[in-house]
Amino acid sequence: MCGLNRFKLESSMLSLAKRTACGVLILLAMPLIVWVSDWFWTPSENNPFLKPLFWITETSSSPWGALTSVVLALWFVWQLKLPIMRKGLYLIAILAVTIVGGQAIKSAIKETVEEPRPFVLWLENEFQIDDAAFYSLPRKERARIVEQKLKNEDRVPPWLSKHWERETGYSFPSGHTMFTASWALLGIGLLWPRRRYVSATILMIWAVTVAGSRLLLGMHWSEDLMVSIILSGLFAFLACWFIDRKVMRLDQFAGAAGTEKCEE
Repeated sequence: MCGLNRFKLESSMLSLAKRTACGVLILLAMPLIVWVSDWFWTPSENNPFLKPLFWITETSSSPWGALTSVVLALWFVWQLKLPIMRKGLYLIAILAVTIVGGQAIKSAIKETVEEPRPFVLWLENEFQIDDAAFYSLPRKERARIVEQKLKNEDRVPPWLSKHWERETGYSFPSGHTMFTASWALLGIGLLWPRRRYVSATILMIWAVTVAGSRLLLGMHWSEDLMVSIILSGLFAFLACWFIDRKVMRLDQFAGAAGTEKCEE
């Protein structure tokens, strides 16, 4: 029984690893194509898709990202048919640690790598703003500079200028991409094997769309997206493995109460 137990756990873990890897590869396809094509961002005020993409990216921006997380966490509980007062709360706690922990690691990497955003380098070329000097200033001062320089700039719509003013931090990696990719890969890991195909697919489309919006809005480089997706894959895999073991009780041979143990 113990050997069969271990076999089921190993098989489940391998299946999870394959699903997560497939999800990561799908999410990597778009930024990888952009990177290989050597596409370079410039402002595109005539792009009719830019404003809708901005509203989609806002679903993962503060403060809306918190509301998105609450809705998705409850959605996972409902889709997995878990009782909210016990396993449901346990699941929500693990999902929260996964998402918040990923964002904390992202912030630490940003402050270490210090990669300028594409729009900051564009400001440097257009308005002779030294990027090193720009990032040496407090965030409020950076926002003021962006506002002043773009006040009469026709190539940048006012709503995009406001977005830049709010996000004057470093570029690498992408927090928005990590946020949405983590949720999407959690969906691949937890919802897909339980035939919640529509939910998992919608999450993947959302993640790809947000990642693309970060490129078109001048916020990130394709390399930022790729590293964010890979990190998200690691976090999602670990979270799904833990959830399967501790919340979903995949180990059916452990007994209903989970008290049976293998003999030495």
